Order: sequence, then structure tokens, then C-alpha cells
Amino acid sequence: MAGGPDGYGLTVDTGPKKVQRTYLTLMLGNTLAASFIWGINTIFLLDAGLSNLEAFAANAFFTAGMVIFEIPTGVVADTIGRRVSYMAGTLTLTVTTLLYVLLWQMGGPFWAWAIVSLLLGLGFTFFSGAVEAWLVDALDATGFTGDLEQVFGRGQIVTGIGMLTGSVAGGYIAQITNLGVPFLLRAAVLVFMFGFAAWAMKDIGFTPHRAESTLGEMKKITSNSIRYGWDVPSVKWIMLAAPFTAGVGIYAFYALQPYLLELVGDPEAYGIAGVTAALVAGSQIVGGFLAPRIRRAFRLRTTALLLAVSAGAIALAVIGLVGNFWLAVALIAIWAMLSAASMPIRQSYINGMIPSRQRATILSFDSMLGSAGGVATQPALGRVADVSGYATTYVYGAVITVLALPFIALSRRQHPEADSSTGTARPPE
Repeated sequence: MAGGPDGYGLTVDTGPKKVQRTYLTLMLGNTLAASFIWGINTIFLLDAGLSNLEAFAANAFFTAGMVIFEIPTGVVADTIGRRVSYMAGTLTLTVTTLLYVLLWQMGGPFWAWAIVSLLLGLGFTFFSGAVEAWLVDALDATGFTGDLEQVFGRGQIVTGIGMLTGSVAGGYIAQITNLGVPFLLRAAVLVFMFGFAAWAMKDIGFTPHRAESTLGEMKKITSNSIRYGWDVPSVKWIMLAAPFTAGVGIYAFYALQPYLLELVGDPEAYGIAGVTAALVAGSQIVGGFLAPRIRRAFRLRTTALLLAVSAGAIALAVIGLVGNFWLAVALIAIWAMLSAASMPIRQSYINGMIPSRQRATILSFDSMLGSAGGVATQPALGRVADVSGYATTYVYGAVITVLALPFIALSRRQHPEADSSTGTARPPE
């Protein structure tokens, strides 16, 4: 295996396979920690005394935190280092997760939920951009010659495995103990991942920049990120599709918990909520497996993205129209599989259009736009759920999703090399 410095004066014995193993372990740990509460998060908030509007508004504050902090934490990853950013994320999420449990026990007021949710968003922004940027740069530095879709597809598979394990365990643990225990399990896994990242996640292919003025360096990187990201039409248009797809996706997943309990007629069947999240996880595994094969079926990545988003919107609309538990479950599986299969293709597409030095910041900006969609979508659809029911919100969500299609088409019209290329396309630095 190839060896080289990691940016901290250490010698790293590594290669593309070891980089991928580390990446997959990071993805597994992150998802396992997060998914302990995915099956019961909305139920947890409602059990704490929040209304539907307040529960989804709390989720909106979480995504607002991601909007506010995405760029600053992305710049941290592009200056101080991707490993430091990841480790900061695990610590922040551990503390805020424990605060969530405290608020639940105390029956805390909405304003307190809003503040802690905002800080939860901060924790996740330390991850977004940093891990993906670390992977792509490390693969380039270690001579990787394969297709990124295959690596990102494996990441989706591992994510699905982590979600399958965590969501089923979290749902049933909540049912036999209480709704707070899955949150405690999340905190424990995060502490473990902090230690793993400190040992295994070296900044390969990227040297942290020790600038005399940290603020000045952050301004410089942010300016360059605008130049190489927002000011590049093909990048800008694909990023502008994110608020519609990601924003609806966040709501659609969390609304499934109370909606399916409503369809089954048992508001305390927390295990069903966990199994439903596990179904989404299984669909992610299948989607991750299919992603590189779907990519090979189309000459252009944007063709696959347009078809996946269109089919996903149709699935969401039918979920809201059928009113049948088992048919809704089947459509959820289809929707989740389409989302999972398109994600590695989109990741490969956008990474092929942005330079290494600003990679984490640009990816964080992309994530920020998706989170901004969640800020607007969640409370709005939550209010619709209070007035007209959950089923109606899925139809509205389908309409919002369709609005992403023109932006993907506009990106396609720029004819970027990354749309048709294979491997790890490298734009000029």
C-alpha cells in the first residue's frame, strides 16, 4: 500500500481500499447513531407535549441550524482539517442529544426545544461536506481509478445497514423501555466514533492550511467557493434543485411515523414505526447496489437524476392518495430506493465539477440549500397536517418535488464533462 504524510507529520500506511474501509466505517457509525431515533423522533416530540406544528417546527430549527452553520463548518474542514471537523461533530451531537433527553423528561418549553434543535443542526454540519471531501481527496491521492458511483453506492448500502439495525432496535427498545433510551444509545455510539476518527481518519491528499489570519483565510475560501461553485452554472443549477428534493425528503420521512400509526389504528405501536424506518433502510441498501448499474444504463448522469426525481414524486403522490397501510408501505420502499439510487450519481456529478481546495465548503453550501428547503417545508407541511391530515401533505410534497426538475435540466444544458465522464473527474484547481 502507498504511504504518505497526513498533514500532521504522521506517516500513514494506506491505499484506496483502506480509505474506502475507513469511509464505510464512518458512514456506518454515523447512521447507526442517528437511526436509533429515526423511527420514533416525531413520536418523541409529540410525547413531550408538542403539537404537530411545534414538532415539525422543532425539526425546522434543526435544519435552520444546518443552514446557518453549514458554510462556517465547511470552511473549518477546508482550513483546519476534515478529521477535526468530524470529531467536533461527534462531541456536539453527544451533548445536544443528551439535552434532548433532559427536555423530554422535564417537559421543556418549545423555545428550549428550538435552541437545542438548532445546536443539533450545528453538530451535523461538521459532518456534511467534510466526510465526502475527505473521501474524494484521499482516493485521488492514493491512485484510485474506479468509478465514484461504486464507492458512494457502497456508502449507501452501509448507510442502509446502519439504518436497518438502528431503527429496528430503536423502535423496539423504545417500546419495551421508554422513548428516551434510544437517544442515550445514540450518544454512546457517538463517543465511540470520536475515538475511531481520532485513530483512523487521517487527512490524506489534503494539508490543513495554517494561515496567519483564520478569519482572512475563511473569507478567501468562501470567496473561492462562490467562484468555483455558485458562479459555475452547472454546479449552481444542480444545487438549486436540492431545496425541493431534500426539503420534501426530510418531511416525508419523519411524517411517516405518525401517518402509518394512524393508518394502522394504533398510536402506540412504536415497533411499526421502527420497522417502517427499517424498510426505508432496506430500500437504501438496494438503491446503493443499483446506483452504479443505473449509471451504466445512461450516457448522462442527469438523465438518471431526472427519471429518479420524477418517479419519486409520483410515488409520494400515490402514498397520499391511497390511504391503505400496506400499499403505502410498498410505495415508501419504492420512493426510498429511488432516492438512494440517485444520491451516489448526484454525488459523483457534483464532485466532478468542483476543485479539491474548496470541496468541503462547496459541498456544505449544497447541503445548506437542501436544509433551507427543509426549514420552509417542514413547518408548512406540518401545519397542513394539523388542518387537513398527513395524506394531503404527501400530495403537496410531490408537487414541490417536481419543481426540482427544471433546475436539473438547466444543469444538464451546460454540458459539463462530469455529466458523461467516469472515474474521478478533476476540474482545474
